[in-house]
Amino acid sequence: MISTPLEQFTISSIIPLHIGKYYFSFTNSSLYLFLAIGTAGLLFHFVTQNGGFLVPSRWQSLVEMIYEFVRSLIQEQIGAKGRKYFPIVFTLFVFLLFTNLIGMIPYSFTATSHLAVTFGLSLSLFIAITIIGFQIHGLHFFSFLLPKGAPLILAPLLVVLELVSYCFRAISLGVRLFANMMAGHTLVKILSGFAWTMLSVGGALSVASVFPFAVVFALTGLEIGVACLQAYVFTILICIYLNDAINLH
Repeated sequence: MISTPLEQFTISSIIPLHIGKYYFSFTNSSLYLFLAIGTAGLLFHFVTQNGGFLVPSRWQSLVEMIYEFVRSLIQEQIGAKGRKYFPIVFTLFVFLLFTNLIGMIPYSFTATSHLAVTFGLSLSLFIAITIIGFQIHGLHFFSFLLPKGAPLILAPLLVVLELVSYCFRAISLGVRLFANMMAGHTLVKILSGFAWTMLSVGGALSVASVFPFAVVFALTGLEIGVACLQAYVFTILICIYLNDAINLH
């Protein structure tokens, strides 16, 4: 069987489970999602179980840095009104960060490289933010679809365009994360396979394989940066959408 760069994204069943026509099997994607949640939960538990230390350890410094980063992000993007949404935003960032980084471990699985995961997450958050907007503003939330100062004659066209743009947020948010994670892992797989083939041939090609291997290591470092960046981008966009729903900007 010839392996392909896309083989790493194959979802395989670990614990098969069928109920009638429905498929509820526990897959490798589910395993690594639980692994990301468990790793983050254990880290935060052991760091905070005794209230922390006055002189923080390395792990405590990491947790405090993540906490302060998310807190400042909410303060800058939403303001004082966004404090009560800190738990969900903080959980979202930590979940995406750990899921992306665990996917960088060799022979592991990147759950966020599947559109079903990222789109499901973005769609659920989009619905929640829309509900928050209606809870705060009622039917006045529809004024978000008509920019201030817009001519009334253009109102029908602008409302349709704004509605499409608003609904497209759920799609773009999920597709952006999925596409970046999948593209990066695919590129690393292609180059590493190319380098391994050159090394296996022997002779001058085995010496020349040093360059592709160097590129693979450089790309791996870049992908770790992208994994952190995509967690940040997803989270800051959620904060911006929350700000729009709360303050109708």
